[in-house]
Amino acid sequence: MTKPVIVIPMGDPAGVGPEIVIKSMMNQNIIDKARCVIVGDKAVLDRAMTFPNMPKVKINVITNPREGDYGLGVVNVIDLNYIAPDQYEMGKVNAKCGKASYKYIEKAINMAMSGEADAVSTTPINKESLKAGEIPFIGHTEIFGFLTNTEDPLTIFEVRNMRVFFLTRHMSLRNACDAITKDKIIDYVKRSNIVLRQLGVADGIMAIAGLNPHSGEHGLFGYEEVNEVFPAVEELKKIGYKVEGPIGADSVFHLALQGRYNSVLSLYHDQGHIATKTLDFYRTISITGGMPILRTSVDHGTAFDVAGKGVVSSVSMEEAILIGAKYAPAFMKSTK
Repeated sequence: MTKPVIVIPMGDPAGVGPEIVIKSMMNQNIIDKARCVIVGDKAVLDRAMTFPNMPKVKINVITNPREGDYGLGVVNVIDLNYIAPDQYEMGKVNAKCGKASYKYIEKAINMAMSGEADAVSTTPINKESLKAGEIPFIGHTEIFGFLTNTEDPLTIFEVRNMRVFFLTRHMSLRNACDAITKDKIIDYVKRSNIVLRQLGVADGIMAIAGLNPHSGEHGLFGYEEVNEVFPAVEELKKIGYKVEGPIGADSVFHLALQGRYNSVLSLYHDQGHIATKTLDFYRTISITGGMPILRTSVDHGTAFDVAGKGVVSSVSMEEAILIGAKYAPAFMKSTK
């Protein structure tokens, strides 16, 4: 079977993105599973190779994936020639770095939308640099939603054999509690099931996490479960969805890891983040679903404190590429 093409926007030039991209191309497992194409700036990658403890790779400038050399230690890059190393400092917020990050993502998305690439695996970008560069988006998910014309993309975390969807994401805990409604839960379960089928996960039960201790104990510790979660689960079952809940958040993730559930719907940001990242911080990978293209991502930031020192681990980047390669065949088949 032909290996999928994974396009990787290089990320913020002042962050660790260039380093983890270069290190990942030294992993034989990556070479065996995917054809990786980097969108970025050759000059930035050249500079990254001069950092301490960085491997020496071959930078192969191409214009499309057909020109790539996909051997070990080769970085195939579509060079946008946008920013030079003397225009920014490592580990510092920079407006042009923010603009560069956006341009790399835009090109990668266009490649996936046109069929040149089978999936996009993203590296870290910096919210402050985006803002300084007058890019009107807070992060990757919002950029991908806009450029793929997708309203409210779904965020999924995968670590080992556990998948976690998020009902609410970047909002205060107080506002998240108010956003947990019967209608929203029903909508998310329906859309999450579509995403699971696109990824080739057809069987199994989805679990809905509880919000309050012991899922509220029928109103003893809060009424969110009684008023919103239980009614949503009952209605979903009536219309044929395989779903259980609410299940106490102190046990539901363990049960999913044991294989009882094919996924968990986390009700708020930190509930699912803590469960997955505590299990394996570096191998917790973000997948953005509900779009016409497949996107996976590292789940760490630009790490400005260590950028340029050659010490950053590339494990998360490698795992993001591998999960993109894992799901790309099923996703491409489902969207044809």
